[in-house]
Amino acid sequence: MSENIMRIIDLRGKNLSRAELLAAMPRAAMGTSEATDLVRPILNDVKERGAASLRDFEEKFDHVRPEHLRVPEEEIEAALTTLDPEVRAAIEESVRRARAVAASQVPKDFHTDLAPGARVAERWIPIQRVGLYVPGGKAVYPSSVIMNAVPAQAAGVESLAIATPPARDNDKGLPNKTILATCAILGVKEVYAVGGAQAIAMFAYGAKGSEPQDGDVLCDPVDKITGPGNIFVATAKSLVSAFVGIDAVAGPTEIGIIADKDANPSFLAADLIGQAEHDELAGSVLFTDSPELADKVQENLNYRVPRTEHAERVHTSLSGTQSAIVLTDGLDQSIDAANAYAAEHLEIQTKDADEVVKRIKNAGAIFRGPYSPVPLGDYMSGSNHVLPTGGTARFAAGLGVHTFMKPVEVIEYDEEGLKALAARINAFAVSEDLPAHGECVLSRFVKDPYDKATLREQEKEAGLR
Repeated sequence: MSENIMRIIDLRGKNLSRAELLAAMPRAAMGTSEATDLVRPILNDVKERGAASLRDFEEKFDHVRPEHLRVPEEEIEAALTTLDPEVRAAIEESVRRARAVAASQVPKDFHTDLAPGARVAERWIPIQRVGLYVPGGKAVYPSSVIMNAVPAQAAGVESLAIATPPARDNDKGLPNKTILATCAILGVKEVYAVGGAQAIAMFAYGAKGSEPQDGDVLCDPVDKITGPGNIFVATAKSLVSAFVGIDAVAGPTEIGIIADKDANPSFLAADLIGQAEHDELAGSVLFTDSPELADKVQENLNYRVPRTEHAERVHTSLSGTQSAIVLTDGLDQSIDAANAYAAEHLEIQTKDADEVVKRIKNAGAIFRGPYSPVPLGDYMSGSNHVLPTGGTARFAAGLGVHTFMKPVEVIEYDEEGLKALAARINAFAVSEDLPAHGECVLSRFVKDPYDKATLREQEKEAGLR
């Protein structure tokens, strides 16, 4: 009999505190200090030398020295003409569905009238310029182009730039053609053949040109950077986040599944393998109160893992400390454990899935039922696949239209509205030892707010009391 791939975390019979439950959840070990030491000099060099630095780092890390760091528009359009028609149809359908959902996400302006002449309104303003990072590495991610660009466009962002590494098989240093074709479908014309931490530096600081084709300015700085990436990209985003917005510092991808005895073990094993395929550090966690189901899932894994193309990567991921089958006393404990884990992707494969969904407090996205697997969300459900990882779904949300907009309050009080509050504002300000705040308001209604001896009489005379 084959040795089981996934370890077991047995919570049965344990009454864990919240802290103990959080600590019991499997997590990937992330070594960020070494990455910080490597990334900081890259950021500083790009900030200082611009395009010259970008070419040096592309040659060092991606083994090609791009002639055009900014991809010529004709290359973007040419990529679309050579795209496989079936792939193009799939991408266009994904875009259509993503745009439909994004259009519904656009928040509405509103106002609240508090009293005569007293109104507070709220406007939603698009971020002006955004840099979207699309990773390379172990796979090609045109889906990430869609997930970042579509909500930004729906939000009304007026300036979008995409950075993605040069393709390994392109001697001209251009990005993958499917990624470029996706940019063409979306109408994104500003694309850079730049990857890794150096791309984040380019977005954060901008980059001056170093060769004639660059122009004086290769890339203007952005106001916010979004998109997933490896540990070096995540570290770079963290380091620049003090002065440029970021969506999140993403860790390895993960799936959690809540399943009961009636769930299909074949589906569960396939879903765990599908997530493990991403990366050796990807987390795959099954929560179940059925030891029999757990055994059947292990059997399916033993059969399926050797037969999938990336078997070694999948086995490393599923057998790592970040993955586990969590045995519980019942559905209640499974839900509690899943809320503690706060999965990036959470599948619900139980008898009464709707009731379970209502009780989920922490998840990047919830996939309800056996026919809503995570890859549906990766590509074509209309939802966004850029989601919080590493337990941050306890307080963070996935990427969406709101990521690219800012709510700004507009305060609209007339003389009558302010007059009704003037004396109270002054009292409040004095209590905080900020008398000039009160004097600022009172100056609009009394002759001398600095004469404290007569101030009360002045307030009465002005009708403030």
